Amino acid sequence: MEIDYIENEVSLLQPPAGQRRRIRSVDDAHPFDLDAYISGYSGRTAFDRLVHIISTCPTLAPQALKQAFAQIEELRDPTLYQTAMNAYDSVADLPEVQLPPTSELCSVNTVWCEEAERTKLEVELKTYSNNMIKESIRMGHRDLGDFYRATGDYTQALKHYTKSREFCSTSQHVLDMCLSVLELVIEQRNYAHISSYVFKAEGALDTASAAAASNAAPGSNNISAAPPPKKSAERDQVQSKLDFAMALFHPRTSQLRKGCPTFPEESALRILLLVAPGDFAIYGTLCALASMSRSAIKSQLTEMLFSLHLTQSYLSSDFKNVLELLERYSTRHYVDIHMYSHVYDLTNLIRNVAVVLYFQPFQTIRLDRMSAAFGWTVDEVEKEVVALIQSGQIQGRILKARKVDHRAELFARAIKTAAEIQSTNRKLLLRMRLQQADLVVKPPKSRREQDRAGELLQGD
Repeated sequence: MEIDYIENEVSLLQPPAGQRRRIRSVDDAHPFDLDAYISGYSGRTAFDRLVHIISTCPTLAPQALKQAFAQIEELRDPTLYQTAMNAYDSVADLPEVQLPPTSELCSVNTVWCEEAERTKLEVELKTYSNNMIKESIRMGHRDLGDFYRATGDYTQALKHYTKSREFCSTSQHVLDMCLSVLELVIEQRNYAHISSYVFKAEGALDTASAAAASNAAPGSNNISAAPPPKKSAERDQVQSKLDFAMALFHPRTSQLRKGCPTFPEESALRILLLVAPGDFAIYGTLCALASMSRSAIKSQLTEMLFSLHLTQSYLSSDFKNVLELLERYSTRHYVDIHMYSHVYDLTNLIRNVAVVLYFQPFQTIRLDRMSAAFGWTVDEVEKEVVALIQSGQIQGRILKARKVDHRAELFARAIKTAAEIQSTNRKLLLRMRLQQADLVVKPPKSRREQDRAGELLQGD
């Protein structure tokens, strides 16, 4: 088996290139409970999520910084202090944010971090190498990889994990190595390398399962005639890990439908130690609503508590409530370290699919009624529909018919005619009164005679 060495690792602290920072508010319209959320995580992933919350939700930054410092003292990487403080200072520099200085919130303590363990592990590995004990060498590289991963040195951790492959003697050892690398790259958010290690892990899993089945088959030297149920449960758990890893990989390649894995048991969700069951439900729900048909959604998602109200509203075509729920819980979606860069695009896709579904039963639709169904203004509806027509998702056109109120036009013409008659009558009355008062200016007698002569000549 070839090993992929990952170079130029993506920094944990920086978002992907071109990703815009999205500051999210936490209020009654966008509720978010930090304590309840972070209680579902532990270790490095809890720290990474707290740092992301500091950068995303400035109102929670002081509380998140305190909890991040508490998490650091349970780890073995003192550089995380600087990471947390850099994230906090970057938010505090924003003009619209007022935050207390870090010195008023918590203090730095690095006494707990020691280098003795690293030296001990390196000496043990050297001893195993000198003694040529293959299994011990593999375990030595594995232990050093775990140590460097805990201390934040991902390059060295990956080096030792992949080096242990040379000393693997069974498919189970190869599978353990692949799972360790997968957890490392997911924790590092280096999703591009997930697929290759998932394929290698699946190959090792199939080999290990086939070997176990052949050993347990009738006629073999094994006493048992069938594989124990524990083996099947372990395989399901490992497969759940691999499915979830691929579910994180597919949205990066625009394959949203493949990013909707099936929902395993809750015990299987916790085995990666990187996500909570609620995260798994959020990933699957958003990807499913953006890419799957209604029948598939109904069969796979309606049993999930998180997506119950959302999917029921979606299936009942209550799209206004769907959009309101997505907006209400948008803060919870954006604070997730794996999906935050896709939430905006997924929300737009869900909105587009909802508009397309609304159009399907009709030949003609009035935009004012559609605006009431989605909670938008008529102009917003028109803009959305025009974009979908131009992209080819809706086959149709918008006819802007001018509303003609014949009754109003009749009244307008009558009022205009009455105003014209009134003006003419005023002029006639004025002339009559001027004549009665003998205020009419007459031309001279000679001029009158000339005019009369001209009229006579014209008459002839």
